Amino acid sequence: MNNPLDNLFGARPVLFDGAMGTSLYGHGVFINRCYDELNLSQPELVRTIHEEYLQAGAEIVETNTFGANALRLQRYGLADRVAEINQAGAELARKAVNQLKDKQSGEAWVAGCVGPLGVRLEPLGKLGAEEARGIFAEQIAALAAGGVDLLTIETMSALNEAQQAILAAKQAAPDLPVLAMVTVDEDANCLDGSSPETAATRLAEWGADAIGCNCSVGPATVLTAIERMAAVSRLPLIAMPNAGMPRSVDGRNIYLCSPEYMASFTRKFLKAGARFVGGCCGTTPNHIRAMKSALRALGAQQVSLQKPVEAPTAQEITPAPLAARSALGALIAGGAFVAMVEVVTPKGIDCSKELAGARMLAASGVHIINVPDSPRASARMSAQSLCIQLQQQTGVETLLHYTCRDRNVLSMQSDLLGASSIGLKNVLCLTGDPPKLGNYPDATAVFDVDAIGLVNMVRRLNHGLDIGSNPIGASTGFSIGVAANPGVPDLDNEIRRFAYKVEAGAEYAITQPVFDLRLLELFLKRIEGFRIPVIAGIWPLTSLRNAEFMKNDLRVSMPDEIMHRMQRADTPELARAEGIRIAREMLTTAKPMIQGVQVSAPFGRYGAAIEILEDVLSASPAGSAAAGALSNAERSGVGNV
Repeated sequence: MNNPLDNLFGARPVLFDGAMGTSLYGHGVFINRCYDELNLSQPELVRTIHEEYLQAGAEIVETNTFGANALRLQRYGLADRVAEINQAGAELARKAVNQLKDKQSGEAWVAGCVGPLGVRLEPLGKLGAEEARGIFAEQIAALAAGGVDLLTIETMSALNEAQQAILAAKQAAPDLPVLAMVTVDEDANCLDGSSPETAATRLAEWGADAIGCNCSVGPATVLTAIERMAAVSRLPLIAMPNAGMPRSVDGRNIYLCSPEYMASFTRKFLKAGARFVGGCCGTTPNHIRAMKSALRALGAQQVSLQKPVEAPTAQEITPAPLAARSALGALIAGGAFVAMVEVVTPKGIDCSKELAGARMLAASGVHIINVPDSPRASARMSAQSLCIQLQQQTGVETLLHYTCRDRNVLSMQSDLLGASSIGLKNVLCLTGDPPKLGNYPDATAVFDVDAIGLVNMVRRLNHGLDIGSNPIGASTGFSIGVAANPGVPDLDNEIRRFAYKVEAGAEYAITQPVFDLRLLELFLKRIEGFRIPVIAGIWPLTSLRNAEFMKNDLRVSMPDEIMHRMQRADTPELARAEGIRIAREMLTTAKPMIQGVQVSAPFGRYGAAIEILEDVLSASPAGSAAAGALSNAERSGVGNV
């Protein structure tokens, strides 16, 4: 079957244009403007830039629509003008091409430019695949209506997003050839971790007519990616690099690759197997002119084709059953009632109080120590460090809370791989409190993914793969927990997100502190269709002020009866005793509905936690066994940290 690109261009090398954004900036348009909207407000400027690239020798000009999808335009209040902006962009490029044809008898083509959506797709983000496909399809249909000759899907950092863009193109404009390009890091891998070989194979499977790489860190890295793609694919290849990495010069970002340097790589791209070449960020008409000269010098040289080899495919590892992964997993899988106590990390480097508390808890038969990850966005010792010290020095197994707030997807994977390698086997996946709640409100939040995306990441690591489907050699073997909040005002949204967490791979859940057991009962009924073991959080109140803080500051649902009881306790000792009594009553009432309890120890009062759990621990045959669940070998494995 003939490639539709052959009908347009034959088998010869073809030159794309350069950077639209760089040229617009060079013409005095500030970067805070919506560049795509200039198709409507400054059409002559956009058309002039197209003409400059055509005069420099470009045979394909891309429409000024890189960010003209509903999600990106929404930031400028333009989400309802997707069709208008894209059609105008296509028509402006067409006018420039027609002018070249009329005045110089030259031939050129218009490529409808489709960039990324600017958000992550499931499983690492909140946007669904079908929703993403619909957003792409809206833009592509408008480009097709504007009269483009082909489509360029470019700067794709994740293969799942590229897949939806390609599928949308086949749906909305089935007659248009599709060129799909990923962007890569310094190691020539896609930003989701996928190798160039994997990207080439997948893009071809999904229906791209040409594949390649654009943007990235410069020509040399793009050349590496193209060489590796050429080894596994016979599709036409595309190379459209940045003019190097930008450097800040007097407050402006300057791309330092010269036109001559880009021209030298044009020859290398063709020798590596590329048929389409061009430029991305920082590339100007001068760069394109030099690249055109390099193409002329090469004349009719045949594009080299290497014999394809089969792309390597990563093999998933089947993780051990939950019961075999950890003591916590064994308790949950065996139907035992789990008793956990929360130990908060210190604000300094001395954790002697926490270690002493953990020894007391372990001696009392508490099954698991639960370690929060800088709760309420406070600056504390890392939860991972305290978990290791607790396991090393007390033998009790820990549950590591892990939040998305402070880390990107690269550091998340690094942390989780490290945690598994030093003996941590339980992870509670959390989105995390925003920094504005903490003592450093101006700290930068990351939130590359939320808790749902983190669960997907941990599940993949358990199957021996990173998020780019690259093998890591073994299963991380984590038990995967998530949080739930039965008392949240928008319960429908909480239930929806809980269902997504279960679908992503959650194996048990721990609730936020519960004081109104009617809300817990309602939550459990609402999740009956996708229920996993639920461990209820219980917080022993210490005073009326503590109750008021929970109710008014943290927005925890607090029944009036509890408030009245704390109010009647008119001394600190009576208030603490009443708080413990309330917690014990809640545990007794809730126990038939749940699979375990997590008790907080406010202000480090671990004795209060033991008092609340007294009946549970005395009735639990698993208590003493779980407390000493780490063998000597396991302890030595986590000792050299």
